[in-house]
Amino acid sequence: MKHLLSTRDLSAASALRLLDVAEEMSAVGEREIKKLPALRGRTVVNLFFEDSTRTRISFEAAAKRLSADVINFVAKGSSVSKGESLKDTAQTLEAMSADAVVIRHPASGAPARLAASDWIDAAVINAGDGTHEHPTQALLDAFTLRRHWARIGGNASPGTTLAGMKVLIVGDVLHSRVARSNVWLLTTLGAEVLLAGPPTLMPVGVGAWPCTVFYDLDVAIAQRPDAVMMLRLQAERMNAAFFPSTREYSRRWGFDDGRLALLDIMGLDDTVIMHPGPMNRGLEISAAAADSPRSTILAQVRNGVSVRMAALYLLLSGDTHDDDQHDDEPQDDAQRDEPDDNEPHEPLHPLPIPEGRTR
Repeated sequence: MKHLLSTRDLSAASALRLLDVAEEMSAVGEREIKKLPALRGRTVVNLFFEDSTRTRISFEAAAKRLSADVINFVAKGSSVSKGESLKDTAQTLEAMSADAVVIRHPASGAPARLAASDWIDAAVINAGDGTHEHPTQALLDAFTLRRHWARIGGNASPGTTLAGMKVLIVGDVLHSRVARSNVWLLTTLGAEVLLAGPPTLMPVGVGAWPCTVFYDLDVAIAQRPDAVMMLRLQAERMNAAFFPSTREYSRRWGFDDGRLALLDIMGLDDTVIMHPGPMNRGLEISAAAADSPRSTILAQVRNGVSVRMAALYLLLSGDTHDDDQHDDEPQDDAQRDEPDDNEPHEPLHPLPIPEGRTR
């Protein structure tokens, strides 16, 4: 895997492998010393042309836990505001010997353009491009769902698919890159995906997607989903009136206290409530739903670090084998770099590293 640009391009084997590595990485967060030497000497650049809190901090934490050097680039206040192009910015990063570029861009396709060009010889991770995709968000959602599904079934999470799970995604699908990435990934992992929202907030051609579309939220909930994922209403991307008022949207499409109570009435004791964040409390989700025991919102944030650690590790570990060949053991440092004369040589894979070991 050279780049991570879209969940639509991930095979089931590749997705499961990444999620399984994320399970290993999650154990690092439970240690007293939350650090591994896996990417020591590598440089990860967070190249963000749009505002972000959770994704940028999550990628930064992930890279630092793997001992990588991190450079944070924010478009505001940079040469981009003076007219610098994506190509010139990329070539600047190339001159600084960046090993991985995590890019968020308002233009759909910008990460793919960067990866396909000869501007930079670095791994590219799509951290959200326009209304196209947000693959690591979908992966952390799948990671969260898989843990929940495995717990219900009494199984271990590693190797588990989402076969038999029913996931309902609600809200502003038209402007949501998270919804698109989740539709492709969750379907690949075996889940049944349902979409619900106003007709004006459904993209053209949604009927061809591998999911079932509903225009009535209560009818969708009657399908007895195992998870309900609420989407943020993205007012900043709207240039027209897509619904009469926010009050009507909240009444018809928001997950309010009444719909939260409905899950109990229907006996859906194991149904969880998700949200990619940031939330508009009182609009697409009520405070009671967001803070209820059913909510996985904080678990999603926590799992995001583990998933992004796994993505960075697999992209930068030196493993270039095809996933389908099953010859995917990562190379260690001896195969890639000369050992540091002042430090003992250590294997790249995180599992053999003793807990509590200092760096």
